[in-house]
Amino acid sequence: MSKITQEVGQKIKSFRKSKGLTIQQLADAISKSKATLSKYESGDITLDLVTLYNLAAVLNIQVEQLLYLEPRKPSILANNTPSTFFKNSTRFYSYFYDGRSNKLVRCIIDIVAQPDTNRYKTVLYMNIKDWKHYQECENTYWGYTEHYDTLTTILLKNQATPLENITINILASFLDSEKKWGLMSGVSFRPFMPIALKMLFSKIPLEENLELINELKISKDDIRTMKIYNMLSVT
Repeated sequence: MSKITQEVGQKIKSFRKSKGLTIQQLADAISKSKATLSKYESGDITLDLVTLYNLAAVLNIQVEQLLYLEPRKPSILANNTPSTFFKNSTRFYSYFYDGRSNKLVRCIIDIVAQPDTNRYKTVLYMNIKDWKHYQECENTYWGYTEHYDTLTTILLKNQATPLENITINILASFLDSEKKWGLMSGVSFRPFMPIALKMLFSKIPLEENLELINELKISKDDIRTMKIYNMLSVT
């Protein structure tokens, strides 16, 4: 049993549970036995490519989401990217505050591949319960991260509800820092309406305390800026 097969197996299990499928139901859908799928999930046996693609299709996810991804390694992001904050990392931790439920929402962003220059395949897992099983989340978004000289833009689509698109803009990502503020805009379904909110990005998980929550809430300074410019902005 290798670390890679264990990681892939854990992802299969997490996505299966997030879709509400039993081992038998998923096994039937990919024409495998329950025992074989159990061994895939435990990492006891290695998947072939055809089975990997079949699993992704049944789970309605991209095949890259099942692949092993070593976080915080420079091998995926090219050295010529203009974004220093994103340069040597493939996983980021993100937070925002949901006033509807009065709680902090935690997210993980995985940058999984680079199909074009300065453009990277990206997955956002939103409202996760814990970092270890982050695939078991409320919503999953798939799209791209694009780097420019002074701005990084993340364009994503909800995998379950394609109508829901979100855009995240992060200013001055060429400056290195452990944390960065971004502005997320898009459509909310609780209730259905356009929204914009502050989103904090970090290279490591942050301590979830009152200080962090207050940072994420709209502050008096934010309101003052909105009155001046008639818009929500973050720097």
